[in-house]
Formats: sequence, C-alpha cells, structure tokens
Amino acid sequence: MGKPVLFLRARALLKPAFNTLSAYYRHYTNPFADIMSSTKDNKLIWKLTPDIIKKSADDLMTKTKTVYDTVGALSSESVTYNSVVKALADNDCEYAVVRNNLDFMQHVSPDKDLRNSSVEVDKKLSEFDVEMSMRQDVFDALVAFEKKSSTDGSTESKRYVERMIKLGRRNGLHLPTDKQQKIKEIKKRMSDLSIDFSKNLNEENTILTFTEEELAGVPEDFLKSLEKNEDGKLKVSLKYPHYFPCMKKARNPETRKKLETAFNSRCLKPNTAILEELVELRSQKADILGFPTHAAFVLDMRMAKDPEKVRTFLVDLAQKLRPLQEQEVKVYLEYKKEECDKYGYEYDGKIHYWDLRYYMTMTEERQYAVDSNLLKEYFPMEVVTTGLLDIYQELLNLKFTQVKDVEVWHPEVTLYSVVDRESSNLLGYFYLDLYPREGKYGHAACFGLQPGCIQPDGKRQITVAAMVANFTKPTEDKPALLTHDEVETYFHEFGHVMHQICAQSEFALFSGTSVERDFVEAPSQMLENWCWEKEPLQRMSKHYKTGEAIPDHLLDKLIKSRIANAGMFNLRQILLGMFDQTIHTQKKVDTAKLFSEISQEYLGFPSTEGTNMSASFGHLAGGYDAQYYGYMWSEVFCMDMFYTRFKKEGIMSPKVGGDYRRCILQPGGSIDAADMLRNFLGRDPTPEAFLISKGLNPNA
Repeated sequence: MGKPVLFLRARALLKPAFNTLSAYYRHYTNPFADIMSSTKDNKLIWKLTPDIIKKSADDLMTKTKTVYDTVGALSSESVTYNSVVKALADNDCEYAVVRNNLDFMQHVSPDKDLRNSSVEVDKKLSEFDVEMSMRQDVFDALVAFEKKSSTDGSTESKRYVERMIKLGRRNGLHLPTDKQQKIKEIKKRMSDLSIDFSKNLNEENTILTFTEEELAGVPEDFLKSLEKNEDGKLKVSLKYPHYFPCMKKARNPETRKKLETAFNSRCLKPNTAILEELVELRSQKADILGFPTHAAFVLDMRMAKDPEKVRTFLVDLAQKLRPLQEQEVKVYLEYKKEECDKYGYEYDGKIHYWDLRYYMTMTEERQYAVDSNLLKEYFPMEVVTTGLLDIYQELLNLKFTQVKDVEVWHPEVTLYSVVDRESSNLLGYFYLDLYPREGKYGHAACFGLQPGCIQPDGKRQITVAAMVANFTKPTEDKPALLTHDEVETYFHEFGHVMHQICAQSEFALFSGTSVERDFVEAPSQMLENWCWEKEPLQRMSKHYKTGEAIPDHLLDKLIKSRIANAGMFNLRQILLGMFDQTIHTQKKVDTAKLFSEISQEYLGFPSTEGTNMSASFGHLAGGYDAQYYGYMWSEVFCMDMFYTRFKKEGIMSPKVGGDYRRCILQPGGSIDAADMLRNFLGRDPTPEAFLISKGLNPNA
C-alpha cells in the first residue's frame, strides 16, 4: 500500500506567469536540485528539514498551478496532444516524485519535527490537490481534445484521456457550480480527516506492564528482549512484534484480555469520531454525484462494479466456510476447558476476542504439530532476505544489487538497484525498512515513491519503491528471527514492490500498482504461495546457530497446516469486508455497535466491551474504503493463476515467470485486469482453485 498519485485537472484563476509551458520549464527550478540523490536516476532525497519540506511544497504548487493555468487557458480550437495530454502527463510524472517524497516522511522519519512537517504539508498539498482536481477549464480542455482528436496518440494515451474525463465527472465537473463547491469542501475535509486518522495511529505509543508470571507461556527469548520499568515489570507495547507473540502464547486469559482491550481501543476517541464523520461525508458526496451509496460510487471503477455483487460473494463464501468454523470453535472450546481445569482459570464456555489467536495457535501446534518457536529459529532475517531476493530474481529474470554508502532516512534502511537480466537496463530501486521504531508506520506496506513512466524529455523515468515493515528486531544474543507469518508478509509486500518496478506504462497515472483496487492484491497474494512450497522454503531458511536446513518432517507439517483455522481466519476477513461495505451503504453509523453486531453474526461473538477495532482499521481512511472485500475477491484470481500455470508448469519455471511478468506486472494499469488475466491464463478466471485452497469442495 502507498498513497496513490493524485492526478490533477485545472481551471485558470490567475494569469500564467509564462506564455508557454516550455518557457516555464526553462525557468523552473527543481525544489530538490541542491540536495538531489546521488543514485543514478533516483530523484528522491532524504536530507530534509522542516523548512525544505515547506519550501518544496510551495514550489511544487506554484509549478503545478502554472502548468494547469496554461492548459486551462487554451481555447477548444487550439487544444493539441502536446498542449493538453503531454502537458498534464509531464506534470503528473514530476509532481508525483516530490509529492510522494514529502508525504512519505510522516510514515518513516525518526525525527518527530520532520514527521509533523510532513503531515502539515500533506494537508496543504491535499487541499491543493482537491482545488486542482476541481478545475473546470482543464476538464473542458480534455473533453475538447477528445472530441477533436479521437484518433490521436497511443492506446494508452486514449485510455489516459478517457480516465481523466471520467475522474472529472466523478468530481462533479459536469454539475452546476454550487454542487461543485460543495464537493470541493467535502473532499478537503475528508483529506484532512484521513491524514489525522493515520497520524494518530503512527504516533500511538501505549505501553502496558506485566510481571513474568502474568506472561507465563510466552517464549523466554521474547521475555528477555523486553525492557523493564522501575518496578521490574516488563514493558509491552501494542506494536505487532510485541502484541502478537503475547496474544498467541500468553496463558493467562486476564493478560490477553488486557492486551486485546488496549489493542482494539487504540486511538478510540479521536479515530472513531473521524471515521464516523468520513462515512457521513462520503455518503453526502455520493448523493450529490447521483450514486445511491458511497459503495456504489467506489465500485463503479472496480472489477466488481456493484455492491450487491460484492455482498453476494461475501455471503455465499461465508455460508461455505461456516461448517469449518463451527468445527474449529468446538476444538477451541475443548482446549479452553482443558487449560482452565489445568491452571485454575474460570471456564465460561465461550470464545472471546482475547482467546482467538491463543487457541488458533494451539490448534496449529496440536493438530499439525507446528512449533512456531522452533520454526522461527530457521528463519533469521538475513537468510530469509537473501533467499527471498534470489527467488524473485530467478522467477522474474532480474538482478538486484545492494547500493552501499547512500543517503537514507534511517541507518537500518537498505537500498537495492533492479536490472533486467536480458537487456541490462536499470528498471528501478527499492528500499527496505524492516524494523519498528517510535513514530513509524505500524503495519507492513509498499510505498510507491517514484512512478515509472515517460518523462518530459521522452526518456523513461525509473521506478523507486519502499517496503516498510515491523518485523521482530535482533537482540544481543540472537539475530532477528521471523515467524512464518512474517515470512509470508515479507513475500507479499515485496510482491507489491516488484509490481511497482516491473510495470512499464507510459503514463504515471497507470504506473506500478495503479490497477483496479479489487485486483491490486492478487499479484502479491499469488506470490505468497511460495511460502507454502518446499523448495522456496528451503531456500529461505537455515538454522541461526547450526546452519542446518529445516528438517523435512517440520516442513511437511508446516505445509499441511495451511488450512488450519481456515474457517475462522477467512470469516474474520469476511467480517472486515462486510463491515466496510455496510458502513459505506449508510448515511450515518455507530461504528463500535455495528462492528460488534457483524462480529457476532460472522464470528459468533461480539467485540470486547468498550473497544472499537474500526478506530485502528487504517484501510478505511487510507484509500480502501468500500474496497476491503478486494482481499478475498482477488484471491480468486491469485489462486487460479498459481494452480493453472505455476503449480502445473513449475513454481520456478522461467517461462511461466516470464509470462507472469509480461502479462500481469508489466502493463501496470494500462489495460483492464480482466484482460491481463485472460492473457496469462488463456481463459477467463474460475473460482475452483480458490475454494480448494480454503479447504472447501468446489463442487458442493
């Protein structure tokens, strides 16, 4: 995930400072010119200060406004490809790099002043983006160009014009001025709210303290890694590398309850208010634009097309999964009664949120004999990284080289170049920022920073992306050891990095992962399958002490455990997708109450009293609104791709890897996802492989 590039349409409010764009470009100075990166063709810079951030944003807005004023001043008779399409696309290309660079700092900078400056500038630029997106005159210039020159340009350039006009209409530029003004006000408010939602989560730093006795069951090496307070208690944060090990292994239900309550109460007050206001604003905007709901507005641009189709997909899948989940819950309750009898805890005959991960982990360990702590010893970070990079290089015919002694935003960050093996062309760079720290983005995501596209001079701008994660850190006596879940997350997010870098679109608008949102996860989900196959797992593992490979019996158990807890895990994904769809088909909502009700319906138990998971559900304010269903939806495609081609022809087959790169990654968003799938599969996708992967009978 990364903030999508915003592509702007213009209206002339001020007289252009220069008579032509070429004259403007001759006088324009890149705000980063004095501190540009020394890495070849990487335009991003990290020696930033609050003053540089503010000045760069001001310069960027001045330049962009001049470009759009010039386009907006054209008469319908004088519009040409160069004066409209190329002018806008050239600005998209340059604008995106600086915009993403400035915005990214709020998520990764170790300096709180820089993070705050980035947030402040992000709000300012977001307001500017809204202003530009509502410029009637550039919309009119695009419409005039389409009418006048419907046969000019490449297939992709025609798609660009069509998309820009459609986006203009989705901003209300075909409506009366008073309605446009209302949409503009709503969009600005929504932008500010979304930035605040994310900032609140990034800055969240709750610490809970426990005695060693209260953390009984948690691995000894984890306990040793924890800091102590002045009373000698162990300090546990709500960051993933602390929270999940405790929820999976802490025996004491009161400890788990305390942690889960705090975790699902993160940013409770401010973010609940923000999310509920966002729901109201989104509904208002959809209404002005003539859509029945915000979900209908969003899905108009997605593969699914309409909310009823999504609801049917989720409900039907839930019904198929229900028998699996019911059987799993019976097992959880058996384990819970056994634990309560053994350790003297009260048994209430119910599963609660704070029980879920604990008994899911126990199921994996008992039914599949998967010892997650033992497995971890075979996944030291350095070995996993080397193996993962080797697999991707071989599969996609690429060469990665670490770039040393280069400016980065934190000492732990590494940079790699990516070269096509066949042509030796430089395709791009990626950064890896893998460990948690104060104020950093708290999940795992890929951020597109420099879009791959054609530059104003006609040469190709290479892609630069960053993978940001929060994996378990090394300790004094142990390297960073990853759980298998973390290995899978690493493989998934790096799949997004490869999508960014392998895409070869002409326009920034279609660069990298700029595909339909309900397809965007499919390429990365497809690559998760390598984490469940023997050969790739052997290449990504080695015991951190002895250097020995994972024994075959451990690998076999791990691979078989893939369908462990499939009912509960997938119903939780459906719960999240259904919650997202439901709030975005309503005008006003009590999110805590609704989440608890839908949880009861799909999981069989309500939220813990006083919590509201949706206050920390970053997707809902980060561009996935009414689209979380896409994770399940796109799994249909990912499993079909894997089973139809890779599983049959070889998971490390260079031919299939080449076809995958050419048909799925290379187009970016320049063609529809349905066409990419047809090109790769040789037919339309089918759901059979998806259902089998969930442990279901496709013929039932």
